[in-house]
Amino acid sequence: MKIKVIITGSTGMVGEGVLLECLQNPNVEQILLLNRKPYGIDHPQVKELIHSDFNNLSSIKEELMGYDVCFFCAGVSSVGMSKEEYFRLTYTLTLNFAKDLVAINPEMVFCYVSGRGTDSSEQGRVNWAKVKGKTENDLMRLPFRAVYNFRPGMMGPTKGAKNVKGAFKVIEFLYPFLRPFNKTYFLTLAEVGRAMINVSLHGYNKHVLEIQDISFLANNNQ
Repeated sequence: MKIKVIITGSTGMVGEGVLLECLQNPNVEQILLLNRKPYGIDHPQVKELIHSDFNNLSSIKEELMGYDVCFFCAGVSSVGMSKEEYFRLTYTLTLNFAKDLVAINPEMVFCYVSGRGTDSSEQGRVNWAKVKGKTENDLMRLPFRAVYNFRPGMMGPTKGAKNVKGAFKVIEFLYPFLRPFNKTYFLTLAEVGRAMINVSLHGYNKHVLEIQDISFLANNNQ
């Protein structure tokens, strides 16, 4: 089975890592990068579409038709951001995007990058975790063929990636030393990408995927 995928957030570290893994996978036939600013890539499998408003996809509806999977890797940090702004950029934008997309491709699989510690109850004290939990919960209510919420922890960057910034450059250096001591916390972005591809092809018995689930999916083609 070959799949056609949409990737958001390829100008960030996570989306770029998923893109690089998709380019290595023979089951990925075609890739559409949907970004608000250019990533910049010349590859026969890849098309890049620049769209400034992820809250409304109506003007690019025809260009989004016929895809099997969306890997939603776009996201923002809550650091230094008001609760209202974080909610708008995390929950509102993601749900508006997903609602438009499911109307275009109802048989699509939607994979959302959330985070370790996300609060499914939506009742905890940590704001980002509550917002991510609400986002996950409401995505799973949409009529996609399936929705999978990925909750990675610390992720090692992909070799050759150009969007590795700040502290992640330190993590990139330390990762080979840290991973052997805690395989249940550290993942590579290559593993996250492989897990997304495999769950899209074969499904899984959970829709909220913790680190152990991601590691299993990355290393088992089922």
